[in-house]
Amino acid sequence: MRHALGVLGVLAAGVLLAVSAAMNWRFGVSLGRTELDGQIYGAASAAADCMKALVPFFLFAAIKNRMWSQAAASALVWVVVTAYSLTSALGHAALNRLDTAGQRTATAEAYKDQRADLARAQEQLSWIPQHRPAQAVQADIDALKDEKTWSYTEQCSKVDGPKTRGFCQKFHALSAELASAKQTVALEARVADIKAKLATATAGHAVTSEGDPQAAVLAKLAALVAPSVKVEDVQTALTVFIALLLEVGSGFGMYIAFSQWRLYDRHTPTAPLMVPVSTAAAAVAAPKAVAIAKPRSGANDNKSVTEVKVATEVKAVASPAPQRLIAPETDVERFYKERIETQDGSSLTATSLYEDYCAWCEDQQKEPLALPTFGREFGELGVQKARIAGRVRYIGIALKSAEALEEDKKPPVFDEKAA
Repeated sequence: MRHALGVLGVLAAGVLLAVSAAMNWRFGVSLGRTELDGQIYGAASAAADCMKALVPFFLFAAIKNRMWSQAAASALVWVVVTAYSLTSALGHAALNRLDTAGQRTATAEAYKDQRADLARAQEQLSWIPQHRPAQAVQADIDALKDEKTWSYTEQCSKVDGPKTRGFCQKFHALSAELASAKQTVALEARVADIKAKLATATAGHAVTSEGDPQAAVLAKLAALVAPSVKVEDVQTALTVFIALLLEVGSGFGMYIAFSQWRLYDRHTPTAPLMVPVSTAAAAVAAPKAVAIAKPRSGANDNKSVTEVKVATEVKAVASPAPQRLIAPETDVERFYKERIETQDGSSLTATSLYEDYCAWCEDQQKEPLALPTFGREFGELGVQKARIAGRVRYIGIALKSAEALEEDKKPPVFDEKAA
């Protein structure tokens, strides 16, 4: 489970880092006067963003090792690259948000204008009186023009009696009806064109009345608490928030994700815990110093020698010997004592031994060593190793925790000594 969480964290942090680096690269490219200059700025921006994610590893490692000059340099580098990356992210986010909001605003305004034109055209269409089709009206007008009265009245420009007046009134009524029919055709064509444009504008997405709906909604909510908040203020806050999200996530995401594997516990050597030997044990273990004095003649010779011996022994016991420091057992040594037993005629393959070691580490909640490192440390314990039937085996040992494999129980046949 711990490894799964670590992998997911690395993937998420990698996505954030890739997005942040891409944003910085795009913004850096836009700063160049020429294409080459833009590529240079873009590469520097992307490299600075990647460095921002790596510096926490260097910084905390230097602090852990008490290398203060390197820690100070790492902190300085991190501040500079993070500030540069933050400004690039702010520029890119602001440019994209304003550009997108501007396009959406222009689309919304155009949509409103088209809706207003459609309403006006439909209203004008409702003003036109009822009429027949233009072709029918034009046919009646042509029929009137074929009559003698049309030429007599000089195309209804000369009216001198009731008959000619009635004829011309009929002609003018038909002309008005024909104009209404033509106007209807024109308005209907205009309405159809506007509807086609509206359908194209709304194809695949809805047209909103706001250029930035998110900022508009948040501004309305903020107005409940602070009425002076405007949409522009909310847009600025959202731009800063997006930049901070990318910078913080890409800057510390990798460091947080890799904490699942306790990098410093595995790779940073720590001083072994020294166990002091007791004074009494050291005094017993220390050899007694015996002073050899040159014997003097007379009865006091034996007394002098005896006094010197007693004084030397008392001094040796009273003066504590220097404490000896003993390094604790390694994990491989503990595994050997707890899970391995000496058994003549038995052997274990290197694979079986390493699998049992990994199971022991899982029970002890420890990180297992890599197979080459484990093999090297286990070989230092003095266990005989040989290559048998193409496989590396350890001779004369067996597992305590589980039954050995059938092939491990077979008596070994030596091909050649393992290197």
